[in-house]
Amino acid sequence: MKDHSVRTLIAAAALFLLTVSAMAQTQLDPGEKLEKLQFPAVTMQLKGWTKFGNGHVYTLPVRAGQHLRISFSTKSKFAFLAIFDLSKPDDEAFFGTDEDGMSFETTIKENATWLLRPYYSKVSPRRGLGAPFSILIEPLAAAPRQPELPAEPERPSLFPKAPPKRQ
Repeated sequence: MKDHSVRTLIAAAALFLLTVSAMAQTQLDPGEKLEKLQFPAVTMQLKGWTKFGNGHVYTLPVRAGQHLRISFSTKSKFAFLAIFDLSKPDDEAFFGTDEDGMSFETTIKENATWLLRPYYSKVSPRRGLGAPFSILIEPLAAAPRQPELPAEPERPSLFPKAPPKRQ
């Protein structure tokens, strides 16, 4: 009986540590709400407000081989989107609209869960408490392979072709 309770205690502690680890990686601000998404079959549009402390952040599970485009739009020059890979230990965003442009297109290399965080810049001089935004998540067909260029037809020449080199 004692052995069973020790195993239960160890399993509970491991589950607790995994939950704390996942929560630490997302690091929600006070009042933020986490919304779990599923990879969409068709274009998905998320609309919201980057209100400090009451905004939404989204998790999106992605699988190797999926091809998608994520586009962010807002009328505010102080609202941005950052995308984090929760399967990586670092806290750096791998994409941010403040530096990388307003859309991100990629083919997923490995299974992961991404965190999409729209935010209102805290360091910019601004008025108001936030801005409206829209996020489009578009699943795309796999990138077409580049067709091989046909060999150029032989052109007439005044000089005969050199014989192939022997090794």
